[in-house]
Amino acid sequence: MAEKVFFESDLEQATLEWLEELGYEVVFGPDIASDGLRPERSSYEDIILVNRLRDALNAFNIDLPKQAIEDAIRSILIPKQVSLIENNRAFHRMITDGVDVSFHDKSGTLKHSQVRLFDFDNVDNNDFLVVNQFTVVENRVEKRPDVVVFVNGIPLVVFELKTAADEKISIKAGYRQIKNYQQMISNIFVYNAFNVISDGLHAKAGTITSNEDRYMTWRTIDGDIIAPNSEPQLETLIKGMFDKRRFLDLIKQFILFQKEDHEYIKILAGYHQYHAVNTALEKTFAATSATGDRRIGVIWHTQGSGKSLSMVFYAGKLVLSQTMTNPTIVVITDRNDLDDQLFLTFAKSKDLLRSIPVQAESRKHLQSLLNGRDSGGIIFTTIQKFSPEDEEVDGPLTTRSNVIVLADEAHRSQYGFSAKVVKTDKEAYEKYGYAKYMRDSLPNASYIGFTGTPIELADKNTRAVFGDYIDIYDMSRAVEDGTTVKIFYESRIAKLDFSADRELIDENYEEITENQEEVQREGLKRKWARLEAIVGAESRIKTIAKDIVEHFEKRQETRLTPAGKGMIVAMSRRIAVELYNAIVAIRPEWHSDDLMKGKIKVVMTGASSDPQEWQRHVGTKESRESLSKRMKDNNDELELVIVRDMWLTGFDVPSLHTMYVDKPMQGHNLMQAIARVNRVFREKQGGLIVDYIGIAESLKKALSQYTDDDRDKTGVDTQLAIDLMLEKIGVIEDMLHNHDYSKYFGDSYSIKLKAIMETIDYVLGLGEETKNEYLKVVSEASKAYSLCSTTDEAAKYNIKIGFFKTVRAGIIKLSIDDSKKKTVDQLDAELNQLISESLESKEVIDIMAEIGLNKPDISILSEEFLNEFKKMKHKNVAIELLKRLIEGKLRAIARRTIVQSRQFSELLEESLLKYQSRLVDSTVVIQELIELAKSLTKAVEAGKDSGLTEDEYAFYEALSSNMTAKEVMGTDILKEIAKELTRKIKSSTTIDWNIRDSVRAKIRFEIKVLLKKYKYPPDDPMVPNNYDKSVQLIMDQTELVCENDIN
Repeated sequence: MAEKVFFESDLEQATLEWLEELGYEVVFGPDIASDGLRPERSSYEDIILVNRLRDALNAFNIDLPKQAIEDAIRSILIPKQVSLIENNRAFHRMITDGVDVSFHDKSGTLKHSQVRLFDFDNVDNNDFLVVNQFTVVENRVEKRPDVVVFVNGIPLVVFELKTAADEKISIKAGYRQIKNYQQMISNIFVYNAFNVISDGLHAKAGTITSNEDRYMTWRTIDGDIIAPNSEPQLETLIKGMFDKRRFLDLIKQFILFQKEDHEYIKILAGYHQYHAVNTALEKTFAATSATGDRRIGVIWHTQGSGKSLSMVFYAGKLVLSQTMTNPTIVVITDRNDLDDQLFLTFAKSKDLLRSIPVQAESRKHLQSLLNGRDSGGIIFTTIQKFSPEDEEVDGPLTTRSNVIVLADEAHRSQYGFSAKVVKTDKEAYEKYGYAKYMRDSLPNASYIGFTGTPIELADKNTRAVFGDYIDIYDMSRAVEDGTTVKIFYESRIAKLDFSADRELIDENYEEITENQEEVQREGLKRKWARLEAIVGAESRIKTIAKDIVEHFEKRQETRLTPAGKGMIVAMSRRIAVELYNAIVAIRPEWHSDDLMKGKIKVVMTGASSDPQEWQRHVGTKESRESLSKRMKDNNDELELVIVRDMWLTGFDVPSLHTMYVDKPMQGHNLMQAIARVNRVFREKQGGLIVDYIGIAESLKKALSQYTDDDRDKTGVDTQLAIDLMLEKIGVIEDMLHNHDYSKYFGDSYSIKLKAIMETIDYVLGLGEETKNEYLKVVSEASKAYSLCSTTDEAAKYNIKIGFFKTVRAGIIKLSIDDSKKKTVDQLDAELNQLISESLESKEVIDIMAEIGLNKPDISILSEEFLNEFKKMKHKNVAIELLKRLIEGKLRAIARRTIVQSRQFSELLEESLLKYQSRLVDSTVVIQELIELAKSLTKAVEAGKDSGLTEDEYAFYEALSSNMTAKEVMGTDILKEIAKELTRKIKSSTTIDWNIRDSVRAKIRFEIKVLLKKYKYPPDDPMVPNNYDKSVQLIMDQTELVCENDIN
């Protein structure tokens, strides 16, 4: 007898239970078939339950004649378009706007009206039904979706469910099956709002055009609390999306269609967008009320998470809100290119917005657009247009109160109030921040801000204009949800030649500092002028150009798919042009004078006064739009662009995988720039920032490690198998003795799934070692059971073994992210460079070559070990052995010296992290570990040769870790301090060091007095915190020595 596990059918029953809890009627598919107990279909080709549809439409369209209802039903039943997406879009318009009908009233007058398909105001007037095993036949092909959700007889959602008990079957199988259904039984998807896929542990929702990476989790029920890992994702999704009122709100207001490359894509809002928009709407009602302060608030949704679409969904709800009575919406950006990009997003969403947005060309045009209407309309403008023009009265553009201002990137410095005095030869006058001009121009409007980066605590202006946060969706949650990908850093620091001593005046100073506050400009002028000249030195540009070409070609070669783009960020327009020339000198075939041809382009603005050689790169708005389309086209040969400021914000190319940064950036500008590479795209595992100038301090931490289980089979006889099975069950039960999983053995399938998730969460909380032990023991118990399953004794444990196995499968699924299971090609495409902070390098640093791994020298190890190592088939085992050897040595060192312990522990962690993240090959990691072991041995020997005792040398290392002290005070003085420190501690330490604070305080005081006597550490003005850090290190070493002395 096979063990009873949590099958697909059990997951189906749990789904039905949850939907039934929400008030849905549950029906078994065969029961409503033409030959069923309660037939509602004349054949399996019928997709819509017509009687339910007719009854619902008649119930809430009581003012319309029955003939009009029948005409509407015919329009619904007979799609008029050719493609599935066109038919789906047409039906969605019926959902939102109703079905157009014409009829003659009793007097014979022709009337035009709309039949509503759903009663959005009175939710309970609708018929909510869920059907499992709903058979569909189309073109003689028969398929049976697991679960279909109907509202008023219309199939709006298809569920595809996979077993939770088999680690080999993942949610990917559900996605593939949905895509196959869309090909084979496309008729049911004409009416589809969205689909749900789940393997019991994971659950995601997506539309008929969503790629696998665009199927998203729904992590909250009410929007206030993110569901814990112990809650089944499917339960959270169902209760979060299928609450009747939320479900109807979603399908009406949070689905939109956008045309991309002559085809429509269908977009479903994420949970963060849905709840943020609805919360913002409530805040809007309050802010615009008679007692409101006109400040709605700020929505912070990290870059790449759909902030622009959140703005669209919010505007869409405002347009239809009965409370707001059709307000005029003014969308504000602070740059023309951002205005164009956001405008395009809104223009593509005109179906949802029921309006075509317009762009204001000037302040006067903006005034005309505002005053030319009493309500309605979506107007785009830049914030600069609120500044009064010359000779123009600084008066309001409109005094209407039904104006809502949506500001993109609301954190920027342009939203200030303060006045600055501007002096000329003839006069002096005040110039204010744009926030004041905006408020003066729209005195009765209400304001809401959207930002992709957090508002700084010191930023008072943003809060003064917009108010406090409405909703936060930060980077970590976006990565967890799969909304964005991780960003990795690679440091390839190029030489900065600071030997030039001539003063340079930067002709492009105004351009380079255009985003700086005016009060900072004079102070920064000399610094920027000097840096731009050095960064743009001819030899350095050639070096970087060569490295970029080689690096980018390797990146492209190692990608699984040919589509992939890169961006180079240069410090100035001059450098951008010269870098282009240097690159095409290396690869002349990349160049083309034709705007629509060539592999590399420069994207920048300019003026007629610019040098002649720049002019071919200076683009118009139209030419930049053409390049933008080429860059977004994954089949276009354009793969690499050089920019200075253009396209660093608001420019989305999902296939952009690498950004080469050779421009100092910080704060919001840096975060927004690097977010260009965090978009989700096909097999893209992450975005890469290649740093040539020093913007990154360290490599991004890699994702979690993965393990593979040993599944070797053992042969035992039946009785031994029974004994072994019982022994292993006992071990498992001991592991779970503090956890109640008895609810699994009840009758409710939804409760069973809850028990599984809670147990998975419990085991994961026991720690890595216990988790791995659980996986191992369950595997052993299952193997033993398989050998004795036919016996009566084993049959008693059938269900329990099945439960333990299902939990094990779930842990494996959660521990091993499918997106991290890489092919050899994917592994080759990973980062192969470590961070380097060397600014003195004369060339781009290849770290692998720098540490000499091409010529490994491991002669220090015994010949026997080498022979054994060469025989080892599994490199992972070799790494584990080396790791344990080093960790053993580190434990011994940690008992004596803080500095060495920390230093070598970090090196070990770094090497293992690279291995676990597959940043380098396992053979390279083995070599690094061998070198680390050798370094450990050398470090121990260095202490012995110093003439100091073990404790004295440990203090010497701590003292000399302050490089300024080592240079200024010298080795001999530091050794003397180390000796005196050791004597002081040895004479002061008592047995009650650990438990008496007074003893500890006395020793700390004496140590500080001793350090002060030697004036250690010397003052280092370049590192303000250096003194505290150095003293703390000595204190840490003191505690270690005292601990050793009393033990």
